Amino acid sequence: MFNISRCFRVVAIVFLSMIFHATAHAENVNVFAAASLKTALDDAAKVWKAQSGNDVVATYGSSATLAKQIAEAAPADIFISADLAWMDDVAKKNLIKPESRKNLVGNTLVLVAAAGTDLKIELEKDSNLATSLGGEKLAVGDVKSVPAGKYAKSALESLGLWSSVEPNLVMQENVRSALALVARGEARLGIVYGSDAVAEPKVQVVANFPETSHKPIVYPAAVIAASTNPDAQAFLAFLFIEEAQLIFRANGFTLLK
Repeated sequence: MFNISRCFRVVAIVFLSMIFHATAHAENVNVFAAASLKTALDDAAKVWKAQSGNDVVATYGSSATLAKQIAEAAPADIFISADLAWMDDVAKKNLIKPESRKNLVGNTLVLVAAAGTDLKIELEKDSNLATSLGGEKLAVGDVKSVPAGKYAKSALESLGLWSSVEPNLVMQENVRSALALVARGEARLGIVYGSDAVAEPKVQVVANFPETSHKPIVYPAAVIAASTNPDAQAFLAFLFIEEAQLIFRANGFTLLK
């Protein structure tokens, strides 16, 4: 015999299940972030989840690649770039909520080698970087599109070192890939961010690039215009509170005034 009451209970359970799964999905904040942010942002996301119960799903890569994916309607709620230029690019295409845009953290540019090296290098005008390479590889992000690579080229040009080391460059799709080459011993030196050196115990900093040799390294963040996720703005705001900012600092980033 057909049981109407039982039928309603089944329908109600299915309906509530659908609502639960839709809500759970909406709570996942999809963040497209520069590769150099991975360690720090993963740490911050764990704290966010502990406090809010909500998940962050992060996609890491070159800011250039992520900006292009966002332009192709990739499902992102937040974009965090490693430079102002790629954020400007998505902003000009009306792909972010302009009122949500803020500069999150800063960084430094460093020269790294495999841990345990006794290499000594002075990064100053016309210094001995090419000699220190000894014909071996210098790992960098792609100097045409990857922010870390663009900063690296600017710094090398500023110090009069570009032409002498250009033949040794091994350009990578993002800064973490350049870092990995040095960590694995496949490149003698690499130009990465200070935060990358903190994240990878298999490398050590052998020199710091002068701040005056390149533009300030700034990470802008913004909510994507197409995002309807109510947690997106909340998570972005969380990244600016003291607790989250201290996580970034502990991971080698610089805090902005």
